Amino acid sequence: MAIATSLQSSPNCSPTLPTISLPLLKTHQPLYLPHPGSIPFKFDLNLVSNDALTISPTLEAASPASPALEAAMAGENEVKRNWTFGLEERRRRRRKRRKELEGREIGEIVEVPLILSVKPGRFTRKQEAELCMCIQEGARIEVVRRRIAEACMHEPSLKQLASAMGMSMRSIDIILSNTRKSQEIINHAYRGLVSSIAICYEGKGLSLQDLIQVGSMGLLRGAAKYDPKRGCKLSTYVYWWIRQAITRALANHSRVIRLPENVLSMLAKITEAKNILSNRLRRSPTHDEIAEFLDVQVSTVRRIIERSTPPISLDQVVVTEDGSLKLQDIISGPDEWNPETIFKKQLIKQEVEKLLNTLSERESHILRLRYGLDGITPKSCEEIGRMFNLSRERIRQISGSALTKLRQTSIADDLKLLYFS
Repeated sequence: MAIATSLQSSPNCSPTLPTISLPLLKTHQPLYLPHPGSIPFKFDLNLVSNDALTISPTLEAASPASPALEAAMAGENEVKRNWTFGLEERRRRRRKRRKELEGREIGEIVEVPLILSVKPGRFTRKQEAELCMCIQEGARIEVVRRRIAEACMHEPSLKQLASAMGMSMRSIDIILSNTRKSQEIINHAYRGLVSSIAICYEGKGLSLQDLIQVGSMGLLRGAAKYDPKRGCKLSTYVYWWIRQAITRALANHSRVIRLPENVLSMLAKITEAKNILSNRLRRSPTHDEIAEFLDVQVSTVRRIIERSTPPISLDQVVVTEDGSLKLQDIISGPDEWNPETIFKKQLIKQEVEKLLNTLSERESHILRLRYGLDGITPKSCEEIGRMFNLSRERIRQISGSALTKLRQTSIADDLKLLYFS
């Protein structure tokens, strides 16, 4: 703004000072002229009297501001307005986050947004935390659902679940939807990691598809327990959960006869020691050499190797000179499978039936129960007495008299001859 300042002489002063016109000043700060009497002077030099200093309102000073200055002032006001609006917006967001955190601490329910901003691919730490938080919320609801199902013996409804959680049904629905979406995104993003780990365990009793499926379950279990405050990435954390899920599946489902955990761990050590010793010795190591290498007893190594041998099916086909045969057609069975033995047992059973038919119905029934002749478990005299509403001593007397009668018959001699022949 152009300021015209004229220095005029006082009536008492003879010389007339010339008029000084200040140039146009472009500044963003308004120019304030203090009262002449309020200007402090460091040096007491009375060059011009107070009456001589006057500001003449010239036409240039009274004229409106130039367009450049108006634009500068407008730009300054716009910057101030934008900066103030941005500050208020940031403060509003901070207050909202603080309110949400306080609500979670005191138990207030804060609804999770339905639309997730995370897409499959490389995740940031914030995106990983967002996905895992959704899965953890779903896991918390799943725990409550199982507890209600065990107590009520049926699946709870959405209303019962919301009442037990202290939330609205809409909140439960939103959390479950976010959980399913988060699980799909994590499975899709980390399927390469699961496949690379599953390939290392291929050929140990389970197919590759089963290993990948079990590894995906371990991935979701690890994501539900992930804590971003630990300082590690999600892929680093879930790696060990995937391995644990696969190794446990191999231990439980890869064998027909399941082996305990300690036997499996020792078997893995024995297998590793056998490979190392085979490379060193250029031959298969003995049990003593493996036990010395692992610093365990020889009996332990022998017992674990014997127990780890997989069973062989009798339906396994064996190729011989005569053609293909099954093992059950080649391996001989026990002696009781001999046709002569089977026929002898049938004759003995028929003779026993003839012998019991010589007794009364009650005596025959008591002997059958007492000795388990019909393939049932033998019973004591007290149990038989409760069945016949008799005392234990009376049952013992009846069975003794029945055996005495059987010894006196001729059929008993034929039965002895058949049994001991």
